[in-house]
Amino acid sequence: MLDDTICAISTANGIGAISIVRVSGSDSLSVALKISSKDNFIPRVATLCDIYDSSKNIIDEVLVIYFKAPYSFTGEDIVEFHCHGGVAVCNIILDELVSNSIRLAYGGEFSKRAFLNNKIDLSKANAISSLIEARSKDAVKLLARQLKGELSNFVNDIREELLYILAYSEVGIDYADEDLPSNIQLNIQNRLKNIIKKLKNTLKSSQRRDTFLNGFKVCIIGKPNVGKSSLLNRFLDYDRAIVSSIKGTTRDSIEESIKIGTHIIKIVDTAGIRHSVNKIEKIGIEKSFELVNESDIIIALFDASKIVSKDDKKILDLIENLSKDILIVVNKSDLKMRFDTSLLKDFIAISTKNDINALLYKLEILLDSKTSNHDTILIAKQQVLCVENTLDNIISSQNLIIDGQLELFSYHINEAIKNISDITRPYDNNEMLDIMFGEFCLGK
Repeated sequence: MLDDTICAISTANGIGAISIVRVSGSDSLSVALKISSKDNFIPRVATLCDIYDSSKNIIDEVLVIYFKAPYSFTGEDIVEFHCHGGVAVCNIILDELVSNSIRLAYGGEFSKRAFLNNKIDLSKANAISSLIEARSKDAVKLLARQLKGELSNFVNDIREELLYILAYSEVGIDYADEDLPSNIQLNIQNRLKNIIKKLKNTLKSSQRRDTFLNGFKVCIIGKPNVGKSSLLNRFLDYDRAIVSSIKGTTRDSIEESIKIGTHIIKIVDTAGIRHSVNKIEKIGIEKSFELVNESDIIIALFDASKIVSKDDKKILDLIENLSKDILIVVNKSDLKMRFDTSLLKDFIAISTKNDINALLYKLEILLDSKTSNHDTILIAKQQVLCVENTLDNIISSQNLIIDGQLELFSYHINEAIKNISDITRPYDNNEMLDIMFGEFCLGK
């Protein structure tokens, strides 16, 4: 399969200025020379030329870029045809390539070849896949760091520590008569504690990975008629939600995505929270409580023109017990203030009829602070599972080393190495042997 030369369209379907057809494999250059009637292409230099079909009819005037192996994305010879955008042109080029015994690539096959040829590891492959679908600047920054090897370096550091620990343990089992360091057990315990701390920090930082990649969820809550739907409409700059003076108009949640500064957020308008006997409205209110628990940021909205009611107090009691970021907002500030603001620790005064700039400013500052974390973050559930399994095996090994049960200890450390390695590249037992014999000069 890897002996095949493959081709595919690398740009999105549709009409545009430029489309790219990519070819990878040993026959890439020879076929490119054939259909272009050229004698050679200088590697990594864009060459403007015509390409022809088998009947010598011109297909298009294109830019051809040749990447000579191993200095390419896949590690193989790659040729890219940058042609005029459009469905027909790309497909004609593909047809011509296929007629020259080049196979259409399967989904993800270019990245698979890059992995098999040691050009990327699994963490970078995950980053590439997620980067293509990234929706926010925060996601792009995070994934770009991973593409440059941040997660790979993290995994390699953990692997190296575990390999040394395993090597110490194996030496203790097989070469007990050799002169080993007297503080070997304490050394291993300290290394294990440091690794556990790193893994726990990474898991904690990764709990909000969906938020980083897909956007923060911001939930607007309040009693009926405080202006939740009006606020949503101001966020969106169009009338998405029905606005009415009738209580209980919003009986189901409305969710939309918007951009605040450099951040993509999901803004959710919920049903007004109050005591109700209406079955349908009660379902909506229950849904509001669920959305509060799911959200990253809560906007608690109150009506400046009304005195504090039982429903307002219910909202205050709710946010008092939430361990989330909460922005308390008093709406209708253009009217006479009747709401007892002494009940609020801090609040933002706005009028959805005039402007909500004060709220937008505070929200952007809060989002900036929540995305300033530069810790390593796991972007896939499989990566989280790998780290959790690694952590479980290391924790299980701690008492074993204290009790001197080196065989069982080595088993758990070996499993931990396999677990963490699954994030980037499968573990090779020879790595441990190299350390074992190189570090201790055994078996001379």
